[in-house]
Order: sequence, then structure tokens, then C-alpha cells
Amino acid sequence: MKEIKKDVEFAFVGASNATAVGDATTAREMASADQLIHADTTTDAGAGGTDALTEAKMLVNMQAIYDAGGDANMMMVKPADSLIIAGFTGASGRTRDFNDGQTTLTNAVNLYVSPFGEYKIVLNRHQMSTHAFLLDPTMWRTATLRPFARTLLAKTGDSDTHMVVGELGLMHKNPKGSGQINGLS
Repeated sequence: MKEIKKDVEFAFVGASNATAVGDATTAREMASADQLIHADTTTDAGAGGTDALTEAKMLVNMQAIYDAGGDANMMMVKPADSLIIAGFTGASGRTRDFNDGQTTLTNAVNLYVSPFGEYKIVLNRHQMSTHAFLLDPTMWRTATLRPFARTLLAKTGDSDTHMVVGELGLMHKNPKGSGQINGLS
């Protein structure tokens, strides 16, 4: 079941998948997160190609979400983009507090404060490498159509064969309440 949870997370943010209604010969398919976010709150980093994440692109997307009435407070990024965000602390005029007597060096950004609100930076190894998601977690839901269940199928010798089946989908209550930066390298 742990592997299924990883597969579900990958289906939500690790691949771009459009909704398919399905019929007698074709299975239904759920939309992934990138398909549920409105175009008004999507920023193309590469102008049709790919480009690295920049603070300017983040701010453009944060403003688009704010202007659309969204209240995103979490930014989910791939590991390479977390290194870029950690590098923002090197810009002039920015400070970081270090407690006296500590011998710990910190090079991470856990909270990014922008003119459009505070964003918790969350690292996700399962998401698409071409996207950064700016999310309002209160607006996302997992719709369980059929809960996961395990059924014993057949017994062969000393081994048991089981089937695990379930059906779910990803719901977004406000498509303009979250954003994404796509086309990242």
C-alpha cells in the first residue's frame, strides 16, 4: 500500500495527464495537478522552450495568483530548484539571523516572504522536473470514488495472490487559487 501512495503522488504531480472520460473499451483517467491549474495563473518559464527558475518568474506567478484572488502559501519544487531558491539569500541587502554560539551553517530557504504573501518552500522528489507549483493546500482534495481494498485471489502452493483495487481523483476547488511555473530546465 505504501507503493500505491507513491504512485498516487506521482499521478497527481509527477506526470502531466489530461482527463479521459472513458467508455466500454477505454479506462477513465484523472487529471493531474498541472491540468487543474488555470492558464491565468500559469507562467511559462521558457517561452515555449525551457529555462531555469528565477525569482522574477516566481514573483510574476505569485502576482498572477494574488490578482486572481488566490491565497497560495506553499511552493512545491524539485531538488534542483530548491538549490536555486537557496541561492536567493546571496543577494545584497538580504540578511539571515544566526544565533550566537551556534556552529551550524544553514543554506536553505524554508519560508519565502514576497509582496504577495508568505510561501513555505516544500521539496518534492516525485514531481515533474519541468514544473514548480504554488499551491493553496486548502483548495485541493483527493476524491475517493472507490476506496483501496485488497482481495485474496488464488492460492498457488504456499503463496497467496492478492489484488489491490481502488479509484480516486484529484480535485481543485479553485483553479485560479493556485499557480504553476512550467517550462523549467
